[in-house]
Amino acid sequence: MTSTNRDLRDDIRDYWSDRAATFDNDPGHRIDDGAEMAAWEVLFRRHLGDGEGRALLDLASGTGEISRLCQRLGFAVTGLDWAEPMLERARGKLPDVTFLQADAERTTLPTASMDVIVTRHLVWTLVDPMAAFAEWFRVLRPKGKLLIVDGDFVSRSLLGRIFQRLAPNGSHSAISATNAERHKDILARVYFSGGARADQVAALLYSSGYDEIVIDKRLAPIHRAQATQLDWRKSLLRRSEHRYAICASKPRIPE
Repeated sequence: MTSTNRDLRDDIRDYWSDRAATFDNDPGHRIDDGAEMAAWEVLFRRHLGDGEGRALLDLASGTGEISRLCQRLGFAVTGLDWAEPMLERARGKLPDVTFLQADAERTTLPTASMDVIVTRHLVWTLVDPMAAFAEWFRVLRPKGKLLIVDGDFVSRSLLGRIFQRLAPNGSHSAISATNAERHKDILARVYFSGGARADQVAALLYSSGYDEIVIDKRLAPIHRAQATQLDWRKSLLRRSEHRYAICASKPRIPE
């Protein structure tokens, strides 16, 4: 029997590395300029305001689409991703942004070095969310903001399950059958295998020391803009998913 030191984190890194070449083909990942970018800007400004040069960390930055958004808003952006092929594409788009390779649960960044941390579709993949949230808490400066954009992509209504049968690859329009199986295997092994519900994520953030936690489900303008790039089946399926944003703050340290 051959021993191995591979673990779930290695499988997650390799999966997203293999997805990098076609990642931007999916409207759920690429942000189109125009109505969709404008909708994302409204969401981010609602919780973070304008950048004004504040230091922002884009965790699981992928090919750099959220980094691109945040740079447009005036933040001083650093991107971090576990998959080097994703970073190669991000650096090609944004050569003036620093992109680092590291595990989002173990960033190795200096303590209190960021004013803002943002993530999109990362939390559902976390192996140890409490450790991750503690790490992000450490990296944030006092009164720093954490903005999570994610969703419960597992729990669906009866209508949503019907839509899923009509669009078997779900919202991953560019995913191969092989990668779909790898995605399913990873989902079965992560902490939120039953779905990353907003209230559950918010409760873990509270337990990790964050305050001023706000759950925002007003993502319809983004979904409408993405729907123009999807066929009707995938558009309906996406609407059945429980997507949300959560904004939280690191409390100010008492003087």
